[in-house]
Amino acid sequence: MSAGLVVVTGASGFVGAALAARLRSLGRPLLGTVREATAALPRDMRAVGDLAFTGDDVLDELLSDAFAVVHLAGRAHVMRETAGDPERVYRSANVEATARLARAAARAGVRRFVLASSVKAAGESSRPGRPLAPGDAPHPEDAYGRSKLAAEQALFDIAAGAPMVAAALRLPLVYGRHAPGNFARLVDAVRARRPLPLASVDNRRSLLYLGNLLDAVQAMLDVPQMPPGVHYVADAESVSTPDLVRAIAVAWHVRPRLVAVPVPLLRAAALLLGRGAAVARLTGTLEVDTTSLREGTGWMPRWSLDAALAEIAAGRDPAAGPGRSL
Repeated sequence: MSAGLVVVTGASGFVGAALAARLRSLGRPLLGTVREATAALPRDMRAVGDLAFTGDDVLDELLSDAFAVVHLAGRAHVMRETAGDPERVYRSANVEATARLARAAARAGVRRFVLASSVKAAGESSRPGRPLAPGDAPHPEDAYGRSKLAAEQALFDIAAGAPMVAAALRLPLVYGRHAPGNFARLVDAVRARRPLPLASVDNRRSLLYLGNLLDAVQAMLDVPQMPPGVHYVADAESVSTPDLVRAIAVAWHVRPRLVAVPVPLLRAAALLLGRGAAVARLTGTLEVDTTSLREGTGWMPRWSLDAALAEIAAGRDPAAGPGRSL
C-alpha cells in the first residue's frame, strides 16, 4: 500500500464524504477539495471553488505532494434539466474541470489519476445477456453522458504524454445510506407502501453499493500497478426492478405493493406525463461487465444487495476497509 497523499475532489458529496472517511479510517494521507469554505470544514479539506476556473497556481500547490487524485467533483445527471444550454454547463463542469485538473496533476508528477465516470458515457441500455464491456463502442444519449465520455478522453489524452496512469471508473446507479435521487425516492415509496406498477417488468440492472465502490477505489490506489483505461464497477449480481423493490421491502420489514401493469402501457403513460426517461430506466436492461477491474486489481464486491440494504436500513456507513469490522 502506498502511503502517498491522496487528493479527493468533491469530498463533501455522497461518494466523496464516504471515501474521505474510508481513507481516514485507514490512516491514509488525505486532502479533500470542496467548492465553498464553511466554519466546520475539516483540517484535511480545502475550498477551491469551481475547478473549471480555479487558478493554475492553486491547482499546482494543491497537487504538489500528491501520489494520486480521485476526481469525484462535477455536475451530476439532472432529472429535470433547467439549464438553457445543458451541453455547455456539463462541458464546463465535467470536461474542462477534468482536463485542467489532469494537466495540473501531470505537471506535479502525480502517479495515479482515477476519474469517477458514469455508465451513461457508454449508453442507456444493454442487450439481454450482453453486459456493456470497456471495449464496446460508446453511444451516450444525453448531454451528461457525452460530457462524461469527453472527460474520459481528455484525461487519457493528457496522461498519454506523462508518467501518470489514468483510469475511468464507469459507475451505474450508486446506492447507500445517504444516496440522493432515484434510489432514495424508491426506498421512500416502498417504506410508505405506495402501489408501484412494476410487477410486470422483466429486466436486469447493474447497481453499485457505496461500500463496494469504496473498495474498488481503494484497490485502484493500492494495487502495485494500477490498470489504466476504462473499467466498470458494479455489485456482483444484477437485479430486476421488481426484485429490487422486494429486497428493499425485506430490509425495512414492510410488504411491497407491486401492481401488474403491462410495460408498453406503463411506458406510454410515462411519456404523456413527461416521465419517459425515468420509466425507461425502471423497465429497461442495463448491465455492465466488471471483469477488467477484477482482473486488474483483485477487487471483488463483498456486499450483496441484501447485505447492503441491511446495512443501509440499520443506519450503518461503509467506512471501514476490506477485512475490517463494520
